[in-house]
Amino acid sequence: MATIIPPTERTCERCGRHDVWDADGENWTIDEAAGDPHCLHEWDINGTYNPFGE
Repeated sequence: MATIIPPTERTCERCGRHDVWDADGENWTIDEAAGDPHCLHEWDINGTYNPFGE
């Protein structure tokens, strides 16, 4: 059985906003107060990310 490993951080490729996953709150939190709040975020999670564990 495969284990799915979700990402723990993400960065917007358009505005630079950086978020981290808060496991206790089960929500993304803004790590750095950067970026545009009106940006249609393009997260850096792409084809190189592999969500399946060994």
